[in-house]
Amino acid sequence: MKVLVSVASKHGATKEIGDQVAETLGTALQSLGVDAQVDVRDPEQVRNVASYDAAVLGSGIYAGHWLEPARTLVEREAKTWRTRPVWLLSSGPLGDPPKPEGEPPEGARLAELIGARGHLVISGRLERASLGRGERLVARVVKAPDGDFRDWAEVDRFAGEVAEALTGD
Repeated sequence: MKVLVSVASKHGATKEIGDQVAETLGTALQSLGVDAQVDVRDPEQVRNVASYDAAVLGSGIYAGHWLEPARTLVEREAKTWRTRPVWLLSSGPLGDPPKPEGEPPEGARLAELIGARGHLVISGRLERASLGRGERLVARVVKAPDGDFRDWAEVDRFAGEVAEALTGD
């Protein structure tokens, strides 16, 4: 089995989530007796998806939207994704409890477009020091809190559920 994990990340926090999903997914599939290859690729690097049996696709969320490379990958390959088990992940809500609440509208649209099996919406990380001037201004205006709000146990749970679903297919 060959699985693609591809996420778009602006400042690296979502990429770290994608890396954790890939590692946990690979380990879980092995423990379930599945010979699997889990490839981690940036969306811009993905040219041919026909060789993949399944995928986890994701993006950091900015102003309610996926980053363009991830959105383009989902839309460009929608016909293929509809024939395979695919899960989405969106990283971006901040705080405790995370704001904004609920599924990002664009994530919901993309999930419906490809018939995604699930969609993990997980809190992200904001480090103002790594932001550009315009991004800092937006963060201040929307009162986004600094900090790392990612729930690694939730990431591992999600990857485990993906592995279990793939072994049942």
